[in-house]
Amino acid sequence: MSVTDDAIEAIKQMIVDGELKPGERLPREPDLAERLGLSRNSLREAVRALSLIHVLDVRRGDGTYVTSLEPSLLMDAMGFVVDFHRDDTVLQFLEARRVVEPVVTEMAAIRMSTEDIDGLAVLLDSLDEAPTVEQLVDNDLEFHRRIAAGSGNAVLASLLESVSGRTYRARTWRGITQEGVVARTLAEHRAIQQALAARQVDVARSAATMHVAGVEQWLRQTLVERT
Repeated sequence: MSVTDDAIEAIKQMIVDGELKPGERLPREPDLAERLGLSRNSLREAVRALSLIHVLDVRRGDGTYVTSLEPSLLMDAMGFVVDFHRDDTVLQFLEARRVVEPVVTEMAAIRMSTEDIDGLAVLLDSLDEAPTVEQLVDNDLEFHRRIAAGSGNAVLASLLESVSGRTYRARTWRGITQEGVVARTLAEHRAIQQALAARQVDVARSAATMHVAGVEQWLRQTLVERT
């Protein structure tokens, strides 16, 4: 279990134990981090994760509060629960993506216009030095969507978009919980873009395979640790 996971569990336990009630404000960040024996960075990541599934509400300039925890509010969180309890489903989508994505990338290395390939570099450069997880994943989705379109095969592009959409939550959760994932993702994207620009078909295919396999490997390991 990662440090961020430990932080998430610690905050959840405070809510379960009644130390933090619906609508209550969390203690100041330095005080809470010291109390839980966590770094402030780990605490921030935990707060971000719990706000993503509507357990916490971050109000800029005011503080962080426990939400009402009403069932209707927490319905969106069920997507995460389903994703990580129906392990085989998510993994099957990732396996499918690992098969399709390299083929599409290989085709793009042959068919994608130089202008569109250069546009991929501009897209990657558009990210801030320290992007949020949501910005990273959105950029990731657009990056792969453009490559799929550049393959010149609308059927494969549509298939890949459908498969990739079903792995969105897993990719978001990875971005929150895995250390160094932002730098790793950007480096892998740049390797793919450079292979496309050089029209290195085999290199582009291999880079895409390694990129997608990394997400799949992370999820398999995460599921093992949770059992």
